[in-house]
Amino acid sequence: MIYILPFILVISVSISSENTVKVFGYTLFPKVISLDAYKSIFANPGQILQGYKITIMFTVMTTILSTIVMTLVAYPMSRRNYKLRNLLTFYVFFTMLFSGGLVPSYIINSKILHLDNTIWIYIIPGLVSAWNVILIRTFFQGLPESLVESAKLDGASELRTYFQIIMPLSTPVVATVAFMTVVAKWNDWNTALIYIRDQNLYSLQYLLQKILRETEFVKKMAAETGMLSNVDTPTETMKFALAMVAAGPVLVVFPFFQKYFAEGLTIGAIKG
Repeated sequence: MIYILPFILVISVSISSENTVKVFGYTLFPKVISLDAYKSIFANPGQILQGYKITIMFTVMTTILSTIVMTLVAYPMSRRNYKLRNLLTFYVFFTMLFSGGLVPSYIINSKILHLDNTIWIYIIPGLVSAWNVILIRTFFQGLPESLVESAKLDGASELRTYFQIIMPLSTPVVATVAFMTVVAKWNDWNTALIYIRDQNLYSLQYLLQKILRETEFVKKMAAETGMLSNVDTPTETMKFALAMVAAGPVLVVFPFFQKYFAEGLTIGAIKG
């Protein structure tokens, strides 16, 4: 109930009329049903669909590519016979403590790599997460070393061992990392704010935030100038409707990851 009631509240407020929310506040069941908030959001459906398209595209691409890259980085870190294992682990861990900051990142991404105002700015800079690499490495270290040794005795190469033995046994951690990547990329609005100028490349989260800001600005200007006094812009209910529009696809995806996500959360726990 702790999780379900807030979700019901969000749905209820999003389909309530603006005046009802102002008078009675937030209620679990709408007193007057109104879809004005959703009508305002989908006033330009083509723009919303384009935001969905771009967000789904870079979310899927980033999830697939980052999972491959991070597991390839974590695999040698988990092998005890790799001489540079400690150095590589320190190198990855160091980036969790210190970073260059926003300005150097912007200069590299826009002036050197020329990724600004392209869909690749959503994908390439976020391919590797140091935390996820450490998480995957910890899981790999828990796998029996005898599996790798047996593969070596049978003449398997490192890549074949990785793809045919290690990866099939690592479904829980891969699914966990993949789901966390999906959530992080789906909620990404900051990248579009800094790097994107083409409206056709706006992420869904940034686009929805932009719609809310514009609606609040119009309502504020109308109140100050006295114009459009008969128009009741649903700014309060729109916030909850935006939450539903933004979170809907992730809520659909989560059940497919739930089983492996629960297993992945126990990585590093003591087994009895």
